[in-house]
Amino acid sequence: MKLLRVGVKGKEKPAALDKNGKFRDLSSHITDLNSDTVNFETIKKLESIDLESLTEISNSERIGACINKPGKFVAIGLNYSDHAAESGMDAPSEPIVFMKATSSINGPNDDIEISKDSKELDWEVELGIIIGKDTKNISEKEAENHILGYCLVNDVSEREWQLKKMGQWVKGKSHDTYGPIGPYLVTKNEISDINSLNLSLDVNGQRMQTGNTDKMIFNVFFIVSYLSKYMTLQAGDIITTGTPPGVGMGKKPQVFLKAGDTIRLSIDNLGEQNSKVVAE
Repeated sequence: MKLLRVGVKGKEKPAALDKNGKFRDLSSHITDLNSDTVNFETIKKLESIDLESLTEISNSERIGACINKPGKFVAIGLNYSDHAAESGMDAPSEPIVFMKATSSINGPNDDIEISKDSKELDWEVELGIIIGKDTKNISEKEAENHILGYCLVNDVSEREWQLKKMGQWVKGKSHDTYGPIGPYLVTKNEISDINSLNLSLDVNGQRMQTGNTDKMIFNVFFIVSYLSKYMTLQAGDIITTGTPPGVGMGKKPQVFLKAGDTIRLSIDNLGEQNSKVVAE
């Protein structure tokens, strides 16, 4: 299934994409897509519904973040060796883990704010993992049974705040609007091989990033297993898994986002995002 949230900000309705690509209102069956409902029991219930019998929602409606208020938004850094190289850093021997504030979550086509204090705003197309049940200290072999689905993530990053302001990366990753997710939560049965998906990102119509998840240093199953040894992952949690090369920080000379720039990103089978950068 492809699940989404549709409507004005703060008043989105849960919806599903039917076989003809139409939005169908799920609000008579679930109240929202959040940590209470993004689980395997809900998916089983929704799969039994005849989507074509549900009220249609116009495809012109705004699409919100595909999950509302997840418990955790976990991120993996430098997970593509060629991105590590362009960043001037060694490829990690273990996953680099940081958190993005859940308040950074944004709709897939909503504006991205550039703060008046921002000097080095950057882009990162990434694959997001959605957890479907409590996950604690599991093996890599067990990991797939704990993954509900996947989504597209733009791990928007303010590089000066991330790398030059001391402390952890979280400061450069957590400003409002720095976590566009969606458009869809795509259940895992819709993806034939999660470790072989193409990713791309354009800025102002110019291709900046091209990659494939087969170039990940740590694949999705390893990541879920690894994180579960350090924290309990819970239904609705999001894990964003790193970005391929082509970020602005790695360009020579470096290129950073400015007000008025447009960003388009996509991943096979997960849809696309189209955002505009605006002054805060």
